[in-house]
Amino acid sequence: MTKKLNVVFCGTPDFSVPTLELLHNHPHINLVGVVTMPDRPSGRGHELHSPPVAEYAKKHKLPLFQTENINRDEKTLDEFTNLKIDFILVIAFAQFLGSRILNLPKLGCFNIHTSILPKYRGAAPIQYALMNGDKTTGVSIQKMVKEMDAGDLVHFYELPISLTETGGQLFVRLKFQAALSTNILIENILTERLIFTPQDPKGISFAPTLKKEDGFLDFKNSSYQKIKHQIQALDPWPGTYCFLNQMRLKVFEIEKLDRKLVAGSTSIDFSQIAIGVGDGVIRLSKIQLEGKKVCTDTELLNGLKNKGGEIIINP
Repeated sequence: MTKKLNVVFCGTPDFSVPTLELLHNHPHINLVGVVTMPDRPSGRGHELHSPPVAEYAKKHKLPLFQTENINRDEKTLDEFTNLKIDFILVIAFAQFLGSRILNLPKLGCFNIHTSILPKYRGAAPIQYALMNGDKTTGVSIQKMVKEMDAGDLVHFYELPISLTETGGQLFVRLKFQAALSTNILIENILTERLIFTPQDPKGISFAPTLKKEDGFLDFKNSSYQKIKHQIQALDPWPGTYCFLNQMRLKVFEIEKLDRKLVAGSTSIDFSQIAIGVGDGVIRLSKIQLEGKKVCTDTELLNGLKNKGGEIIINP
């Protein structure tokens, strides 16, 4: 009879839940611990809300450990020392693991990363793949070391990116692929077919944490394709925007127009907002002015006509 592996899972957001669910229901996994971030106040009433991983663990009565810093949580670390852990699996945990916990499990700690490492090490690989117009991405599982996303690969799975895919859509596909890849990891561990492949240092690139400002559309210094990729990558968060008469204007869709305009300049013709970019002219076809509903540029312009005055983009 195949033995059960004692596993600790570390994760926090919704993205982590399918992998946690797979571990919970796997016949050869004994889930001895689920580690996640503490509850946080949110919403208008600032009530405490649990991370999605904590909600799943509570619902299914799994051993739950909520900690701000696992490396300094002596009580949890002491408890883990006595659990005879085979491996720790980490996905979207939002904490680095120090040497003590990295050396705790028999087989080590494994991290699931949503790119084909060593490409896009860091917090936002999904968005950077889309922003750079990559045709493929994937899921990597690496044995964790103290350097970020630098451990030996034990599994990777490549998948194509569709031409119209947004960050949110790719996010959904990859969170389920992460669970499928975890199943392969477990199978390879049980059959002793785990192969450790060092990452190629020549292929290293980084995907640092995104900020709201990364959504600003710099029409003057960008091409149509660059702006299109930026809009797709940053949907739904942080979203892309420019300024119309100093008010924030969210941009959801653009179209390429057969016209001529100086890069960065704006033209209001045919009830359309046309803007010159580095290699042509684009139309802001689906937008939302702050305080207003999502609409077309034509609908927005019709609403602004009554107020009069000049319309300036990114003054």
